[in-house]
Order: sequence, then C-alpha cells, then structure tokens
Amino acid sequence: MPGLDFPSGPWTGFYHYGAATRRHRMDLALTFSNGRISGDGIDDVGPFLIAGRYDGQGGECYWTKTYVGAHDVYYRGFREGKGIWGLWELEILSGGFHIWPLGEEESEEAAEIVEEPMPAELCAPHGIKFAWLRIEDFIQRAEILLVG
Repeated sequence: MPGLDFPSGPWTGFYHYGAATRRHRMDLALTFSNGRISGDGIDDVGPFLIAGRYDGQGGECYWTKTYVGAHDVYYRGFREGKGIWGLWELEILSGGFHIWPLGEEESEEAAEIVEEPMPAELCAPHGIKFAWLRIEDFIQRAEILLVG
C-alpha cells in the first residue's frame, strides 16, 4: 500500500488562536525522512526549530516548534489533501493550523493570508515563559482577543 506524500522543502501556512479566525502566517523549511520531521521557520512570534515524527501510512504528524531562546509549542495534525491540518497547544492556550508545500495551495483564497499582529500580551520576550501571566489576567486578555 503506497504511503502519503510528505515532500521535503519549503512549506507555508498559518495558525490561529482558539476560535479566532485571524490567520498568522508561518513559513517553514521541512525535511521528512524515515518517520522524522525536522526543520526551521519563521512566523510573527519569531524564528523557530521543528523536531517531531510522522506516519507515512496513516498521515498523523506531531512535532515541537521551539522558538529560539523562548518557549515550545506542541503540534499534532494529519496529512489530508494538499496539506497538514491540526491543532497546536501551549499550557494555557491552543488553536488550529494548516500548512502545505509551497506551490501546492488549494486555491488563491487559501494561499492569501492576512497578517495580523500578535497581541503583545501573548508575545513572550526571549527566555521568559508564558507562566508569568496570572490566570485572571490571561482570561481577561483572551476574552478581549476572542471578542475583539
């Protein structure tokens, strides 16, 4: 049975916070080899490294996105159609994502990503973890984000 195609090379896509529909662009250089994913990239938070695994038959993927000198974000998704769809997660925040090999956009609409600045409240300076937020402050800021 042939496996799913996981092409190494440049990928692009977006992520969003929670139920929000604002898309935040990310550009990646990924290598898929023997069930392992590795690479690097950049988004509106900053440069990052990727390390994880994928299943070439079932399409499941999971990896850690490590922002240089900062925090980790955990990703889990599935290869479907022309990309990988899934969820990302931090201890106190999560959202969705979609990435695809550069040049394989499903439509012009899917390729067009509206850049929205990340709220300063969610952007951690290098070396500082998200844990510095009190839960009450986080909830208030998250409500503002999701409503506004």
